[in-house]
Amino acid sequence: MIRVLVVEDDADVRSALVEELTDRGYSVRATGEAWAALREVADGSPRVVLLDLGLPDMDGRELLKLIRAVSDAAIVVITARDAEEEVVTLLRGGADDYMVKPFRAGELDARIGAVLRRMAGRPIEVMEMGGLRLDLRRHEAWLDGAALGLTPREFELLAYLASRPGEVVSRAELRREVWRQPYGTDQTVDVHLSWLRRKLGETAAAPRFLRTVRGVGVRFDIPS
Repeated sequence: MIRVLVVEDDADVRSALVEELTDRGYSVRATGEAWAALREVADGSPRVVLLDLGLPDMDGRELLKLIRAVSDAAIVVITARDAEEEVVTLLRGGADDYMVKPFRAGELDARIGAVLRRMAGRPIEVMEMGGLRLDLRRHEAWLDGAALGLTPREFELLAYLASRPGEVVSRAELRREVWRQPYGTDQTVDVHLSWLRRKLGETAAAPRFLRTVRGVGVRFDIPS
């Protein structure tokens, strides 16, 4: 079942989209706020995001950039704005398609299918957030335009955490997924986190990206 996230501030429109898409066989989640949408992207890994631009806590264009930085989901912008310059800007900024309200459910269903066919197998190559840029293909990282000079392990650690913004990741998960070691101590993870923080210009007491959650793990936060 294809997972769809509806990001729409109008409660009536949101409910109608959820009902129509559910009836057509999609697994649907919905929210009316940008930061809640970003958490849904991190936690639920939707295949498709239907994104309205008029959100109360963030312009939809900014949310588009944040989602595209951490997810390869298909992003279909749904909005009343129909100026040609706006359409071009959004498509160049990471949107995969654009629909002007009002539209019919059948057309939306067809657009979703077409976008997913076009995107089949497309990997994420670059993540950008809060001044941080990660090139996943070349294993290179920059902060505020300056190269970070990370070791391969530091890069893998940062990329893994950055792919889950707002999610607390345990040290055990980091050992398993980054070091490929299901058993061991936390010391190796802590040492690498310390080195990584130093290169990011932060400390555990004054974090910019990597926030320690005592007794649980570490969370990648996107600076506001």
